[in-house]
Amino acid sequence: MALKIRLARGGSKKRPYYHVVVADARSPRDGRFLETLGSWNPMLAKDDAKRVELKVERIKHWLDHGAQPTDRVLRFLNEAGIAKREAKNNPEKAKPGKKAQERAAEKAQKAADAAAASE
Repeated sequence: MALKIRLARGGSKKRPYYHVVVADARSPRDGRFLETLGSWNPMLAKDDAKRVELKVERIKHWLDHGAQPTDRVLRFLNEAGIAKREAKNNPEKAKPGKKAQERAAEKAQKAADAAAASE
């Protein structure tokens, strides 16, 4: 059974609140889980101590038993010093799309033509 340490959403509409849970990887996001390991309240300020609360001992227990944290939970564990998250680098993501590149090239060509005509 593949285990995941992930978030389960709670709270009302437009007021999210998440529980950090360990669950079977096949179960739905808000479905059955084995244990609650903490909580995350994104509505609180980033420097608030109650924004992310984790049960460190239980998380270490589940990590030792092969549970894999999701990327967001791994960020929390990295901040708490429990697990190491490697920084990701995707330089292609910041580049504009094909159409935007075509428009930029067309605009630059028009500017170059206008500069040549004014000389």
